[in-house]
Amino acid sequence: MTRGGAGVIELDNVAYNYGGGELLSELSLQLAPGSFHFLTGPSGAGKTTLLKLCYGALRPTAGHARIFGRDVRQMDRDEIALSRRRVGVVHQDCQFLDHLSVSENVALPLAVAGQGTAEQSDNLRELLAWVGLTERAGARPPELSGGERQRAALARAVIMSPEVVLADEPTGNVDWEMSQRLLRLLVELNRMGVTVLIATHDLQLIRAAKSQVQARVLRISNRRLQAAGADL
Repeated sequence: MTRGGAGVIELDNVAYNYGGGELLSELSLQLAPGSFHFLTGPSGAGKTTLLKLCYGALRPTAGHARIFGRDVRQMDRDEIALSRRRVGVVHQDCQFLDHLSVSENVALPLAVAGQGTAEQSDNLRELLAWVGLTERAGARPPELSGGERQRAALARAVIMSPEVVLADEPTGNVDWEMSQRLLRLLVELNRMGVTVLIATHDLQLIRAAKSQVQARVLRISNRRLQAAGADL
C-alpha cells in the first residue's frame, strides 16, 4: 500500500551512472494513481533507463526509487518480483518465445505466477479480443505483423491486471493507423484507473492524445527531467 499522498511510483532526486558516466541526474518523478504521462527526449537520453528505474529493474546510484511506497534499495529480489506483478511493462523490443502460440506467450505471466485457472482462461480470451488478436491466438510470433506483435506485447503486459503500465516506444515500429489504435487501448486502460507512462519520441502521437486523455508531458534533457508543457 502506498503512503498517504504518495504516488504509485516515485523517484526522489535520483541519479544513475553507467560506464563511469552519469546518465541521469537529480531526477524526481511522482506517478499519481490513475495518471497518464508521456516521456520524451532524444535517442540515448535515458528514457528506457528511467522506465527500468520505475519498475525496479535498475537501482539508482543515488536518491530513492519507491514502488508502491517501498524503497527499491530495501527490497530483495523476491519482493521486487512480487511488486512487478502490479506493474505491466511493454518493452521496446517485444521479445516472445517463438515456439509458443500468441495466446501462450500472453499467458506466460499467469503460468509463472501459478494462476492457470479456468477463470483466467476466460480472461485471456477476453483480453485477446480486446486487442483484436482472437483470430491470431494460435499463430506463432514470427507470423505476426509489427502491429500484431505490439498488441500481443500490450496484452501480455496487462494479463495480471496491473495498477501501472509502462510502455517503451510502443508505436516505434508501426504505421500511424496502428499507432492510434495502440494509443486508444492505453487510454482505455487509463479510464479504468490504470496509471500509464509512455516513453516516445513521436510528438504527433502526443498531440493526437489531446482529445482523448489529460496527460502530462515530461522530457529528459541534459540528464534531467523537466515538464515539456502544461496538461495536454
